[in-house]
Amino acid sequence: MYPIVKKEKLADRIFLMDVRAPRVAKTCEPGQFVIVKIDEEGERIPLTICDYDRAAGTITIVFQTVGASTERMQYLKEGDAFMDFVGPLGCASELVTMDIEELKKKKIVFIAGGVGTAPVYPQVKWLHAHGVDCDVIMGSRTKELLFFTEQMEKVATNLYVTTDDGSYGFCGMGTDQLQALVDAGRTYNHCVAIGPMIMMKFVCLLTKKLEIPTIVSMNPIMVDGTGMCGACRLTVGGEVKFACVDGPEFDGHLVDFDQAMKRQQLYKTEEGKAMLRLAEGDTHHGGCGHCGGEK
Repeated sequence: MYPIVKKEKLADRIFLMDVRAPRVAKTCEPGQFVIVKIDEEGERIPLTICDYDRAAGTITIVFQTVGASTERMQYLKEGDAFMDFVGPLGCASELVTMDIEELKKKKIVFIAGGVGTAPVYPQVKWLHAHGVDCDVIMGSRTKELLFFTEQMEKVATNLYVTTDDGSYGFCGMGTDQLQALVDAGRTYNHCVAIGPMIMMKFVCLLTKKLEIPTIVSMNPIMVDGTGMCGACRLTVGGEVKFACVDGPEFDGHLVDFDQAMKRQQLYKTEEGKAMLRLAEGDTHHGGCGHCGGEK
């Protein structure tokens, strides 16, 4: 069992938990994720690691209540425990594998949308700890949905907060803020965008025009987290990939977002799943030969 040592409500329907999982905390890196399961009846929920404390043996997760399982999760209390807490899974951010001196030469901007702030934070924190500067654009629909602004301000070189309705910070979306910064003379040669699928799509459309290489996290489309269910299948540069085992981070300019979003909607219904099985044949459940899923 994996006990919850801290629980906090960050915003409407958004919660933070610190969970004691020493083996996961010992080896995890920014960009990776875990799969949690409340009990025997609960479904497997993939969640990106928001933070970790190796000394305390804890992992921080942030989740938004969007379905039955996350709805149940919000009622867990400090002292309760998850039956399963599996990880670290997926590939770490490419930034943590690069030479530090080369990283310091980069002009990096992160764009976090909504709950995407959670997986952006550990990457920015890691860069700050290693003396690497980066700017962060944090966006949400309203002021009430913002979280982690104080934490992010401590680790970002410059933090720009946006709200769609103008209730706090810059009025507009993250793409609007990025364009405004570029128009004001700021230059970037590396972008990381994490948030809702539609948000990442439009960030990539803009950064492609601006010629800024962009990494996105496809965590929003994951279900099983092991390459077996086929839910997170996507096309990247014309090749079949699975977000949970090949990612979750990919070159955003190569991701077919329209296909991924259409597939994500289809996968929510039994009829849609059947259509996908028919259309994708042997590759539906990982039979691409690259992800380790069943043939």
